[in-house]
Amino acid sequence: MELIYQYAWLIPVLPLLGAMIVGIGLISFSKFTTQLRQLNAVFIVSLLGAAMTLSFAILWSQFTGHAPYTQTLEWASAGNFHLSMGYTIDHLTAVMLVIVTTVAFLVMVYTDGYMAHDPGYVRFYAYLSLFSSSMLGLVVSSNLVQVYIFWELVGMCSYLLIGFWFDRKAAADACQKAFVTNRVGDFGLLLGILGLYWATSSFDFTIMGERLQASVESGQLSAALAALFAILVFMGPVAKSAQVPLHVWLPDAMEGPTPISALIHAATMVAAGVFLIARMYPVFEGIPVVMNVIAWTGAVTAFIGATTAITQNDIKKGLAYSTMSQLGYMVMAMGVGAYSAGLFHLMTHAYFKAMLFLGSGSVIHSMEGVVGHDPAYAQDMRMMGGLRKFMPITAITFLIGTLAISGIPPFAGFWSKDEILGSTFAANPVLWLVGWLTAGITAFYMFRMYFTTFEGKFRGNEASVKNTIKAEVLQSQGLVFGPGAMNPKELTIAEARGHDDHEAHEGEGHHSHEPHESPITMTLPLVILAIPSVLIGLVGTPFHNYFEEFIHPASELVAEVPAEAAQEGFTEFLIMAGSSVGISLIGITLASLMYLGGKIDPSAIAAKIPSLYKLSKNKWYFDEVYDVLFVQGSRRLARAVMEVDLKVVDGLVNLTGLVTLLSGEGLKYFETGRAQFYALIVFAAVLVGVIAFSVT
Repeated sequence: MELIYQYAWLIPVLPLLGAMIVGIGLISFSKFTTQLRQLNAVFIVSLLGAAMTLSFAILWSQFTGHAPYTQTLEWASAGNFHLSMGYTIDHLTAVMLVIVTTVAFLVMVYTDGYMAHDPGYVRFYAYLSLFSSSMLGLVVSSNLVQVYIFWELVGMCSYLLIGFWFDRKAAADACQKAFVTNRVGDFGLLLGILGLYWATSSFDFTIMGERLQASVESGQLSAALAALFAILVFMGPVAKSAQVPLHVWLPDAMEGPTPISALIHAATMVAAGVFLIARMYPVFEGIPVVMNVIAWTGAVTAFIGATTAITQNDIKKGLAYSTMSQLGYMVMAMGVGAYSAGLFHLMTHAYFKAMLFLGSGSVIHSMEGVVGHDPAYAQDMRMMGGLRKFMPITAITFLIGTLAISGIPPFAGFWSKDEILGSTFAANPVLWLVGWLTAGITAFYMFRMYFTTFEGKFRGNEASVKNTIKAEVLQSQGLVFGPGAMNPKELTIAEARGHDDHEAHEGEGHHSHEPHESPITMTLPLVILAIPSVLIGLVGTPFHNYFEEFIHPASELVAEVPAEAAQEGFTEFLIMAGSSVGISLIGITLASLMYLGGKIDPSAIAAKIPSLYKLSKNKWYFDEVYDVLFVQGSRRLARAVMEVDLKVVDGLVNLTGLVTLLSGEGLKYFETGRAQFYALIVFAAVLVGVIAFSVT
């Protein structure tokens, strides 16, 4: 065992320490702590930098062949029940630690430029540090209970960060939506954890898998019950990694500042779900029905996310649906047994998606100087165009990310996505077809995003575009009638959305006429992230897949591949790679004809297929369906319960009181105090009794 493993617990503790110190300062010495903005930022970034250095050292140690290491201590015990807490260092942990710390470190550097003028600058850094600590704690967790603890901490931090601008109604609603939606998945996860413990008497990942399989084979536990427990656990990743049908929180999470959007969508919250599937693989892989559920959930999510992204005009929401689609790829890979391929795509996606989100933030930061701070203007791609000549660094890095996610060789996304498609084709050709079509759609909407944002002419100063966007927002709020109609009161978008007026118009009166490149604190992380977006895929080429050998070491029996098999594998690779690159090139060509050359009119196509266009534009109507079923349904149920409460429960109580009142009022006339009257009552009662007895 290397000495460094004894200090691996510092990796999640260091950012936690930074969050605690700055948080206590904000609570106890708010004004003084807020004034030391740069000092607090440097302090938090330095602590995370130290955690990143330790992570790289651990990765190198694991790469050079040192054995996995687990350190635990008994946390609680009662009779036969024993619960340990600690940390585990293995190949999966080492890779995830490096991904999380590197992306979080670059996001924190970027934050200094993006949030420079925000009054909550220090508070945002404290939240970021706590969020990073929670994710790192989840990664090193040694058992399922510990994972669940940090899982909930990640959810809490996402609530704080998505709703960071809580004075905006949209942000406040978004963080609540994310919190409630994730509670649905987390409730299933908790039930699954309890069920697996009941069946296996263990929270250890490997032991659970072995005992569950043995129980099913011996008949002690039915296969259906084992599958139910596993699917309940899978509900946690469904919500956290935004899989259908619990994906609805992800686009709304864009109401948070762009740095947290990059962190959530690249290396932390959404990656936590895929990481848990990987950790629970000893349980899942022995239950075929569960693997099928995982695979099809991922495939459906990938397709729905891609088809929704096609019509999004908000640059961040377009990237959010892109993230949802790419997570679907990872989950699909896990479901078909391509364990290493799913994790490989998780790694490559983390870097190029972080770069794309930070690039969108750079664009928004520049657009705010021209059109104001209202997200309806600053984030709408119809207000952009031609930004490449104003923001060359942002444009080049965004193009690199676009090529990577589109699966164009030799960029990172090509190698990981092609490996997923190849593994899927071998397992289920129907799933491969869904993934293959999704790859083409991905290339289309990403180049639509790039061309609309960076090519052509700048449209930010065109009044007609602003009026179109304003009309759409007002119409969506029910304040206008008919397409293109304007509200007679000329409400601002901020008023229509419920934003504070000072937020929407902050900086008005000193807008520039042209966008500009972002400061170096924002462009430097983009340049650094561009390097792995181009090169990191080379560690997982089919010619020599170093990543697969590391994350899932081959046995000695299959270590040597015969020359004939290698030749067949190379031929298969050329066929699969050619098909995936071909569909991507078709998507890029269509995007070029529509949004670069203007040879095809997208609005004309939308007019010919209005139902499909509305289906995509309205996000497959998931929000509307959930509103009818759950929001309106719960209100109708509440009204019904209220009616029962008022008319039945309160009615019985009121009736009891009325009977008591009337009986008391009637009986008081019999209390005269005269013995003759009481004797008469006794005589009448006896007479009635005799008559009744005689009749019967």
